This record gives sequence, C-alpha cells and structure tokens, in this order.
Amino acid sequence: MYRRSAAAAVFLAAALTLTACSSGDGKASAGAEVTPKPPASSSVPDPADASPAPSGSGAVSPDAKPTGPVLPDAKLTPKTGSFKENEKKYLSGRVPAKTDPAAVLQTGQEACQRVERTAKRDKDAAVGAVISGEITGARDAINLLCPEQKPVLAAAEKGFGDAPRTAPAPGTYRALTQGASCTWEAKGKDGSVLASGPQAPAKAGEKITATVPAGTAEFRSTGCYAWVPA
Repeated sequence: MYRRSAAAAVFLAAALTLTACSSGDGKASAGAEVTPKPPASSSVPDPADASPAPSGSGAVSPDAKPTGPVLPDAKLTPKTGSFKENEKKYLSGRVPAKTDPAAVLQTGQEACQRVERTAKRDKDAAVGAVISGEITGARDAINLLCPEQKPVLAAAEKGFGDAPRTAPAPGTYRALTQGASCTWEAKGKDGSVLASGPQAPAKAGEKITATVPAGTAEFRSTGCYAWVPA
C-alpha cells in the first residue's frame, strides 16, 4: 500500500475533477466499510433507500477514466520502490498528467478494502454497494487489484439498481433491501403495467421479490436499492 501525502491527496482530487473522473466518493477513508442499505434480512428500513440511483440501465457500469492528458505507461513509477504488474495494468490510462500514480493506485486499493470488509459482514450488502455505485471504481479494482473479490463482482453484474432497466431478462428477482418504501413495476412496450408490487408492505425480515414477465420492455423500482436474480 502506498501512502500519499496530504498535498498529493488534494492535488489528485483537483486533477480528477478537471478531467471529469471524480466519482463523488471522497468521503470514504482507506479501508472504510461502506454503509449500505439494509439487505433483505434486515428488519430496519433505511431512509436512504429512496435516494436516486445512478443513471442508465442500473447495471454495473465501466469505470471512468480521465478524458484529459494522462501519464504514459513509461512514467508510471512510484517515488520509491516499484509497482507490481497488476498495479501497472490498473494505472494504465488512469493517471492524470502531473499526478502521483501512487495516489491513484491507493483509490483502487481503498475500493478493494471496502468491498472486502463489507463482504465479510454481508455479501448481499457488498453486491448492492457495487451495483448502486456506492463503491466507486469497483470493477477495475476487483479485476486487477483484488481478484479474490470476483464473486462479489460477478453477482453484481447479474443485478441492477433502481434506475429504469430496459428489456430485463424474464424471471424472479429479489431486492437487496427490506425497506418498506420499496415498490416496483414492469411495463410492456405500449406502457401498460404487466406486473407490480409488492402487494402488501414488507414485514420485518421478509424478502421482497419481483417477477418480471416475458415481454417486459421496462422495469423500474423505487426505494429497493438493488436487485439480483432470486
């Protein structure tokens, strides 16, 4: 783990902002566990369930990279020591010009730590946090820096969040929350509601499921956090 100085951290934040790479997750500290919405086993609704989900289809999205000048691979060297091959691959095309690559590497390592710590407590919570984007940059971080967490990523890639999901695969899905505010509906191409739920507010510890019929053109939910195949 490479430590960055306070100055490096400030510089990195500014550089990422200028290159449109910032994900808004600056409140996390190294190794911090995410504060996910309650999984289906929780009996305590979380008011954050109703917060907006990332835009798009709701599936795990590719990690953003800088759109401006970046350090060439030949200059991806730490001030002391050396990077491992997997670390070099992670940093390739990801370090804004004039930025300490060790600082960028640390953001990926922090994402790995958050996934690992959360998954040890509750795998569903970790999966939901990756789907929702609470753990930013998780895809590349897991694939290149902590491949032992690939089961979490694999589960997340089969799921989707509250954002409208276009042409979802028919089947039964379960919500990764037990929040009483969770509602969902499946619509056909003509906008008609093919299915919706839940039929009654969820009780403590009760799993929320949604059955998506064939022919569903759009599935959308509110306050359900994230969905995975049941």
